[in-house]
Parts: sequence; structure tokens; C-alpha cells
Amino acid sequence: MHDQIKIESKMRDEVEVVLSDGTVMSGPRHTPVGEFMRKYQKPEQPLIVGAIVNHELRELTFPISADAKVTPVFMTDADGARIYRRSLTFLLEVAFLELFPDWTLTIDHSVSSGAYYCHVREQEPFQKESLDALEARMRALVDEDAPLLKEKVSLSEAKAFFRKLGQDDKLRLLNYRVGDDLVLYSLHDMRDYHHGYMVPSTGYLKRFDLQLIDLGFVLRFPRKNAPNYLSPLTSSPQLLTAFRQYGGWLETLGIQSVGALNDAIKEDRINEVILVSEALHAQQISRIANDIRKGKEEIRVILIAGPSSSGKTTFSKRLMIQLLTEGISPLALAIDDYFVDREDTPLNEKGEYDFEHIDAVNRSMLNDHLSRLIAGEKVQLRHYNFKRGKNEPGDEIRLAPDQMIILEGIHGLNPKLLENFPDEQTYKIYVSCLTQLNLDRHNRISTTDTRELRRIVRDSRDRGYTAQQTINMWELVRQGEKNHIFPYQENADIMFNSALAYELSALKPLVEPLLRQVPFGSPEHVEAKRLLKFLQWFLPIDQNLIPDNSILREFIGDSILSDFSIWQHNSMIQY
Repeated sequence: MHDQIKIESKMRDEVEVVLSDGTVMSGPRHTPVGEFMRKYQKPEQPLIVGAIVNHELRELTFPISADAKVTPVFMTDADGARIYRRSLTFLLEVAFLELFPDWTLTIDHSVSSGAYYCHVREQEPFQKESLDALEARMRALVDEDAPLLKEKVSLSEAKAFFRKLGQDDKLRLLNYRVGDDLVLYSLHDMRDYHHGYMVPSTGYLKRFDLQLIDLGFVLRFPRKNAPNYLSPLTSSPQLLTAFRQYGGWLETLGIQSVGALNDAIKEDRINEVILVSEALHAQQISRIANDIRKGKEEIRVILIAGPSSSGKTTFSKRLMIQLLTEGISPLALAIDDYFVDREDTPLNEKGEYDFEHIDAVNRSMLNDHLSRLIAGEKVQLRHYNFKRGKNEPGDEIRLAPDQMIILEGIHGLNPKLLENFPDEQTYKIYVSCLTQLNLDRHNRISTTDTRELRRIVRDSRDRGYTAQQTINMWELVRQGEKNHIFPYQENADIMFNSALAYELSALKPLVEPLLRQVPFGSPEHVEAKRLLKFLQWFLPIDQNLIPDNSILREFIGDSILSDFSIWQHNSMIQY
């Protein structure tokens, strides 16, 4: 009897952790979940940087106070990649402040191959000697394995702290903070706010690199699908140019952070921001159309590609309208209408149909039709029946003399699509939502997050999908983009940035109710909660202020272009 009492008493002093693979571990009550994960970590596994405890994302410092179900969060997981990159950004910031306390570091935007572009206002271009010293200091901090400490402070204390540092962007942001406190992280004597969780100590951050590029430098980190090494840095001059142009737009608008955007809303200046943002889009589309007109003696096919929810459909229609003003009446074709029959679709590594693979397109038929159309022949186009999974006969068409073809689809910039087609007869456009409006200069907004929110709203309205369903599919969509779109973005003749400075404030009142419906306990709830916390920083705006031809209308609805068809302008060539 006494032995039983002793055993029960001991059990009360310990907690039991059940991992997702069935592993059971026990330890003293209030043990950080990271201690369990350290024992569970296997050498061949990607690094564990967080954990989901009873369906909630937690840091490794989170204490386990009762029996819990735990799922490790690896660097190969989306949340794990974010935790690692956020912590690495803080490491960079601390090392920079130690070395260059009078300079201003800005974490600007993402770069292909896994990197963030950074610039220093006081030293452009950034010098190699400065970069070498910065990387050496970062590596010394990693070797030290110094803790990243977390502290909750009152909002007034946080404001006083950032006011003393002269960080106006953070002060403006905190004016719209929901709640009376704020979590700050510290490393040595440096403190800052970072939106989201961190690793427990600098020793986790062994994989990184700094490299000079353009006027600044990039902070390189492992990509989610390759957590043990740094992918080679690819040249992305077009992408850098697009981001720089958008940064110039934000300066023109006076909206260089979310706090500044909220100020414009609060001060009833948002209509001006919307009108100028839309005018900048119109200006860029006009320039693209003018560029095409100048090359109309050679250009026969306009290729448009970009990732999901970039606004390609609305952009294509607005470009068509602008081309009409230039005296050009294009014929619109969709690459999707040239899918192979479903049974001929290639399979992915899971044995499932891979509709985003280049071999899912009947390229020989597409090339044949384009060549014959350009030669002036009558061609029976194709129509893909998605319900039956069959490629069926479509309309019979003959092009008018000198008429161009607009071809839109995810493979538009892949050289294999029109392998034998003369390059000089094509004009290639990459469309993407390259958000550069950040929370502050150390907390960037992911372009992927903006596109995900756009898609949640559109899927709910047009397809009847729940936010849970869209979130569930999102990682698969992103993987397809990384395989089939991003590697070819620099093949474009020009990039169109579909981001709008005000759009997250417009999406907020539409997407928040959808995200709140994601059931607790589902895998998608973690992502929904993250997005809801992110959206708390934005004041909402009335969607009635948004023009009816805006790119954003493709997602929120009521676009004047939804029924627009180029057929009404070239019906004389349809048979």
C-alpha cells in the first residue's frame, strides 16, 4: 500500500508527453517542451525548432505543465521555416547593432533561392569589409549559444523603449496594438519586437550566409525542402528591379510601413492611397502595352505566367483593353485548355495526378495550333472538360492579319512550353504579388501570406470552399510554384507587380470571419490562428472604396471585368 502511494505521488510530479508517432516520454512537471524534443531529435532528422502542444503552436521554451500530445515542428515544416528565419533575422539585427549602432538596417524583401535582401541607408553600396565583420560577429554569437529570452512588457513600456531608440516605424505600429502588453525578445543587451516565435538560443542558427548583392546584401538561409544546406543564390535582376520600383511607389504614397497605412486610414486619407495605388497599376499596364506595340512587327505570342492568386486573370483583361487602345486586338488562349486526357497525366511521387507538371500539357498540339494560327490558317481550338478529364474540340478560329495571341498559364515562362517557337516572336510577362509593405523595418510581410489571404477569400466566394480547405491545399500549391513557376521567373521580358499597398486592410473584414470558422484541433487551425494574429495589426477599410476594375476585385468580387471577353472585339475571325 505504501509503495502504491509513493508511485502515485511520483506520477503526480511528472508529466507524460505522447508524440505523433506514438512515442511516449515523461519528465518533471514544467519541463520545457524543448527538453523532450532534444531527447527525441535524431541525427538524420531535420532540426526541431518548435512543437505543436495540444493543437497549439509553441516555442521550445514552453513548459509542459500537464500530460500533452506533442508534434515536433521541423525546419521542413512551414512554421518551422518561419521560426528559423525569424530567429536568424534577430541574430542579424543584434550583430549589426553591436557593430554599427549609428546605422539603420532594413530587412526588405525575400529573394529567390532562400534569402532576404537587406539594405543599410548610411552605406550604399554595402562594403565587403562591413559584411565580413557582420558575418563573423553572427557566427561568434552562434558559437556562444546565447539564449534568446522572452519578456512580456506593458504597451506603455514598449512604446517608451522604442521612442528612446528613435524607431518611429515601431511606434506607429504600436499605436494600433490590440491588447495592453507586448512580447519582446532579447539577446545580450539588445531587445526588439518580432512577430512570432523564436528558437531558444543562438546555437540553433548554424546555417546561414551573407552575400553582397545590388546596393545591399542578402541573408541566406536553408529552404524548407532542403534544411541542411544553402541553395545557390540565383541572379534575379528583374525581381530586384520590381521590388525596388514598388518601394519607390510606397515612398510616393508615404506608406512605408503598416503603421503609416493605419495612420492614412485613421486620418481619412485612404481614398488617396487607393487612387494613387490603382493609378500606378494602370501606368505600368500602359507601359507594357506600349512596349508590345513597339514590337508588333515581330511579336506574335504574349505569354503571361505567375503563381496562384497573383491576379493574372484581371491583369490579362486589363492588358487586352490597353492593347485595344494601341490598335492591337489580341486573341486570348488558355494553356489549361491543352491539358492531356486525365489518364495520360503524369504522376507525382505519391502516385497522384500532377496537373502542374509541364508534361500535363499537350505541347505538341499547342505548338502546332500556334504555328498554324500565325500562318493564317483556320484552326479548331481545344477545350478541356475538367469534369470528364478529357480534351475536347473547341471553336474554329482564324487570326486576322498581324493579330497577336495572349497565352496565360503557369508554364508560360518555361522554355519547354514553346520549345521550337522563335523567341523573338514572344513577349513574356511575369505577374506576382510582390508585397513590400512591412510591419516595420525588422518585421517583413511575406508575399506568400498576401496571396494565401487573397485565395481564401476568392475560394470562398467562387468555389464555396472553406478557409480550412484552402489552407489544406496551400502547401501543395506552393510546392508546385517552387517547381514549375519560380525557377523561370527571370525568363520574363518584364514583371508586373500586382501588390497594392492597401489590400490587406481591404481583405481583413472579409477573411477574418472565414479564418475564425476553422475548427480548433484541426491541422489548419494553427495556420488560421497565425493569420488572424497577423491581421490584427491592420485597420479595416470599406471595400466600396475600391475601383471596380482593380486587381483586388478578382478576389473580393464585383469586378467590372468578370464578364469581359476579347471575343466581342474580334468576332469577325471566329468560325
